[in-house]
Amino acid sequence: DTLLLHRPDLLFDPAEVAEAFDTLEQSGKVRFFGVSNLMPMQLELLKKYVKQPLCINQLQFSLEQSQLIDQPLYMNNKTTEFSVNRDGSALDYCRLHDITVQAWSPLQIGMFGGTFIDNPDYPALNEALNTIADREHVSKAAVAIAWILRHPAHMQAIIGTMNPAHIRDICAACDVTLSHHDWYALYLASGKFLP
Repeated sequence: DTLLLHRPDLLFDPAEVAEAFDTLEQSGKVRFFGVSNLMPMQLELLKKYVKQPLCINQLQFSLEQSQLIDQPLYMNNKTTEFSVNRDGSALDYCRLHDITVQAWSPLQIGMFGGTFIDNPDYPALNEALNTIADREHVSKAAVAIAWILRHPAHMQAIIGTMNPAHIRDICAACDVTLSHHDWYALYLASGKFLP
């Protein structure tokens, strides 16, 4: 099994975490370890103490929550809030250190906002999703997941459902390879712009 530390605890002691990881690994209860929502320096601190490689970092990422890729695109651009580095370059760090990024809430607007799929507040995005979904004979949700999977970081999407039909629907994303044009068309339809 894999154990992930969920969200950073501001009082966490990395030496205690290392001891717990060792105990869990030696008992055979856990084979792989990862984290959720840790920034690069938090990962570095933890890696200083633990012997086990950290193989996963779960980070929020979707067409609506694209901050992992926004800042590098808008770098040196004071005219937009998208240029603010809010994550310490977590995606690039994970790529450099072979840590798989698992995108959580890949269809959600935010913590409590529901999904952007068929949401009247996202007409341009839903129109763009629908165009590609019709062409590829998949759902809009599958296209939104395909957008995540198309990124060269080889991210995984956590879809968060126990409904078999929804799982099958989303799995169709694996059969959709978005062109650069399609990928950027979706990004633009989500409300972003290209500098």
